[in-house]
Amino acid sequence: MSFFKSKVNYLPLFGSPTKSLSFRPISMKPVPRYIQPWLAEVVGSMLFIFTGCMSVIEDPLDTGSLQPALAHGLALGIVIALFGEISGGHFNPAVSVSVCLSGGLNVIMLVPYIGAQLCGGVIGAGLAKAISPPQVYYNTSGGAFNTVKHGDQIGPAIVAEVVMTLFLTMSVCMGAVNGKTRSLLAPFCIGLTVTADVLAGGAISGACMNPARAFGPAAVAHYWTYHWIYWVGPMAGALITGVLVRLMLGDERTRLLLK
Repeated sequence: MSFFKSKVNYLPLFGSPTKSLSFRPISMKPVPRYIQPWLAEVVGSMLFIFTGCMSVIEDPLDTGSLQPALAHGLALGIVIALFGEISGGHFNPAVSVSVCLSGGLNVIMLVPYIGAQLCGGVIGAGLAKAISPPQVYYNTSGGAFNTVKHGDQIGPAIVAEVVMTLFLTMSVCMGAVNGKTRSLLAPFCIGLTVTADVLAGGAISGACMNPARAFGPAAVAHYWTYHWIYWVGPMAGALITGVLVRLMLGDERTRLLLK
């Protein structure tokens, strides 16, 4: 997946047959083909999740969803622009799943990508803990998602995560992967989607949309209450996006129906 113009005489980085995806010079060397994208996902996830955690931990004016919404959206747009040409700029297991289903990521890279994102999440959350005052850190659960506190909140939270992740992954797959609709503005649009989702659903579920963003601070702060919600909801949203793009919404090379 790439957000920049490609050359048709190049082969796609992850072996996709779709010519509109990310293209690189033909290379079988492991560093540019496998190791560099993996490292880009680690570093990008670390930077994004560090920024996200700090926006929750250090909010002295108690701005509600506004500060996290702006911080997450801006940080994601920036790291996508920085690393999009190396790894595709996923930084989110749900995004990687939806892109893989849409034909933009070879399935053999899916597990390494998710592992890289989780590693980056733990490192970013650990850095946030290292520089935060202990009392403030623990009062905010280290930036972990603590919005859901009672059983009657589970249903609405899962639905919110599914819909918001559907919005995010659809922005990625249609704006950056699908040949017919991909745009140079994809990093900007994806970041804005995160901002809109956090503003709209932050009070319901915390607006995670990203299992790595949930896992990092949960592991560092040892806060696992209702953590599973932030895997089930985002992954369900990613699966719906992948099915929609593959079956109906993708371009002629991607979709299986409505040829």
